[in-house]
Amino acid sequence: MTEPVRCQSCGYEMEAEEFERLLKVCPKCDHHHTMGALERLKMLADEGSFVEYDPDLLSINPLDFPYYEEKLAQDRKRTGLKSEMITGECTIGGYRTAIAIGEPRFRMGSMGSVVGEKITRCIERAIERGLPVVIVSAFGGGARMQEGTIALMQMAKTSAACMRLWEAGLLYISVITNPTMGGTAASFASLGHIIIAEPGAMIGFAGPRSRASIREELPPNFQRSEFLLEHGMLDFIVHRHQMKRVLTELLSFFWDGRGGDDRGTDQGHIDLSGQEGVEPGR
Repeated sequence: MTEPVRCQSCGYEMEAEEFERLLKVCPKCDHHHTMGALERLKMLADEGSFVEYDPDLLSINPLDFPYYEEKLAQDRKRTGLKSEMITGECTIGGYRTAIAIGEPRFRMGSMGSVVGEKITRCIERAIERGLPVVIVSAFGGGARMQEGTIALMQMAKTSAACMRLWEAGLLYISVITNPTMGGTAASFASLGHIIIAEPGAMIGFAGPRSRASIREELPPNFQRSEFLLEHGMLDFIVHRHQMKRVLTELLSFFWDGRGGDDRGTDQGHIDLSGQEGVEPGR
């Protein structure tokens, strides 16, 4: 028998089966707990539709950092993934989409060179095939120090890829989860045509420990999704239980025909206000 799960926010205890059924959202306080990349893929992609891109793309140890290979091996065993990001092609609500999903448990959610390479290749394939792109960010650790400047360069690399997608006239939806910090927040996560965040997600560049050094009192909920929505940095806050429905509606607005890859025509203003689990920006 599995042990009960305790909510990290309010302490409410629930059975593990209920926790999984509720997509790791507390039924009492609505706290959104961390989800792995495979769990998110199952939540968003239509069953049986996912085809993975570049499954054998792995990080190496360019700086000969001590024990780095061993730590990568441990993370692969723990997560069941070969790297910190899954990319591929699937349908969401019947709409064919290129998708990339980060794994927050891989090297503590840091961004290595594989993240930039996989996102760039994913976007390049989307351009070739005329597909929209959905990227789910889940990296709170910034650029990975074990890969040095190579990891840092992924900010510029992914930003350039996002620009090429924009020039091709294709849609990019950025889904931001807790936490999304550092180089991720300062690059591809903030460059979507539509930027969505889960409730309560921490989003920013420097975290609480770094901010403490300036000795300034900051507003309540600073760097939380609600604060960013209020200040125009997000388009929507969407509850996890409604995420697939909202993505389907956004994709349907931009594309003609289920399963097709013809670009949709301008159908006017899309309005998600008043829908359950959706808080739009101003």
